[in-house]
Amino acid sequence: MLIKLTGGTVYDPASGIDGQIKTLYVQDGRFIKQPAADVQVDKEYDLKGKVLMAGAIDMHTHIGGGKGNIARMLIPEDHRSDPVHRSDITRSGCGHAMPSSFATGYRYAEMGYTTAFEPAVLPVNARQAHMEMADIPILDKGGYVLMGSDDYLLRMLTAKKDQKAINDYVAWTMNAAKAIGVKVVNPGGINAFKFNQRKLELDEQNAHYGVSPREILQVLATAVKELGVKHPLHVHGCNLGVPGNVSTTLDTIQGIGGLPMHLTHIQFHSYGTEGDFKFSSGGAQIAEAINNNKNITADVGQILFGQTITASGDNMRQHANHGFANPDKWVCMDIECDAGCGVVPFKYRDQNFVNALQWAIGLEIFLLVDDPWRVFLTTDHPNGAPFTTYPHLIRLLMDKSFRNDMLATIHPEAQKMTTLGSIDREYSLQEIAILTRAGAAKLVGLDDRGSLGEGAWADITVYTENTDREQMFEKPDYVFKDGELVVVDGKVVHTKWGTTHIVRPEWDTSVEQDLQKYFERFMTMKVGNFKISDDEITEDGRGSLTTHSLNGIA
Repeated sequence: MLIKLTGGTVYDPASGIDGQIKTLYVQDGRFIKQPAADVQVDKEYDLKGKVLMAGAIDMHTHIGGGKGNIARMLIPEDHRSDPVHRSDITRSGCGHAMPSSFATGYRYAEMGYTTAFEPAVLPVNARQAHMEMADIPILDKGGYVLMGSDDYLLRMLTAKKDQKAINDYVAWTMNAAKAIGVKVVNPGGINAFKFNQRKLELDEQNAHYGVSPREILQVLATAVKELGVKHPLHVHGCNLGVPGNVSTTLDTIQGIGGLPMHLTHIQFHSYGTEGDFKFSSGGAQIAEAINNNKNITADVGQILFGQTITASGDNMRQHANHGFANPDKWVCMDIECDAGCGVVPFKYRDQNFVNALQWAIGLEIFLLVDDPWRVFLTTDHPNGAPFTTYPHLIRLLMDKSFRNDMLATIHPEAQKMTTLGSIDREYSLQEIAILTRAGAAKLVGLDDRGSLGEGAWADITVYTENTDREQMFEKPDYVFKDGELVVVDGKVVHTKWGTTHIVRPEWDTSVEQDLQKYFERFMTMKVGNFKISDDEITEDGRGSLTTHSLNGIA
């Protein structure tokens, strides 16, 4: 089928197109060059006056894995209050802070998103994470495999195994778990929690393994680079949410020694200790460090006010924060001695000094990082806020007057502790397209997404220009997924199944000799059961696998 999209204003940073009126052609799901004049067009859309961008990509959102189900069980009232009714096209669902899987797909698509990545796929739980993501319609999916507190990895470090052995194990794990990246959560800290350590500084040793977070980050960042994985090591650092942790974050940036590293939900790692409340913004220092270190990228994890639920593998920090739970209930658990999970409901309040300053710190970082290709729009869904708040966040970034109006309503002491009101920057449409499309595709390593260029898959979002950017971005006119029209006027009109994005780095197969012994002695499943086969993703016809290239490897 040949589709013609006529006369829209195109924002496609991947192709260097910034607000140019163009006509695009789509055939068999991909963009093609203009066909010959005598070729029959099957369907034409007149998009004069409309804004065209690639389908949006959320590179860090918790949409698959056991923590989501725990969160749903913990706050049933959140689901009863926000139902999605069944229609002839869509299934029923519910939930605001942590929507059900089908509702997740519909709500993302209705905002113009076509791809989302789960950032904490625990290897031993990867099958369940993929099965849950397979129930999310329309979106492409993928995951970063969690390794920083992996018992086998820590044993390797204690035994002083060489970097080649580490690389082989990382590659084996990525293949087994069907991942596209590697994630670290509180490096070593989840494991240390089991040995009664309640904090772990960057250079503090795990009491049992004698390994520090800095060592873990260095060997894993090296492994990711040497394996050719395009997405840098994805790092949730030490001391999340702790006043004064800005120094830890700055030390982490310097300590990685120039290796590529992505710092996630950086807002939660940018706190000082100045002022009467011993809590201040480190946003400017963090932004300056990102500007000065080209090997560093970051997503913000912006908090927005209201009810949500925090769900994290960082059970050390979730244990520390459970006293702030709202409603007052929480869960903390170990998972197969390889990682942990903490789920804590939370309500961010604009009249709470700490929450209000957190809100301002995230916006400071967004606005003070010079290069939009190295900062990414996230709320760390659902930890900072549900993903459905993205249109509001975009307006805060694009509209200084609106931002300052909101600033004037928060806790007055927080207003005094932030420089946000003095920042004039307003993001342009092209910069928003970088944050949410082209930059995200490049960072994750997607070869043919996040672009409207010839050969790319035709994930397209069409908006009506509106000076109220929140209204503009919350309800696209059209959304196309792989060239198929799935949303009209902000409502799903057709569903389909997306693909799962992965990479397949090579490893020495002899790595399984030791792993076989380890699994037989310590694990509840065999090595063969641990590995996810391709047909487990594709066998029911809902999904497919898309393998992306590695750096230097076709």
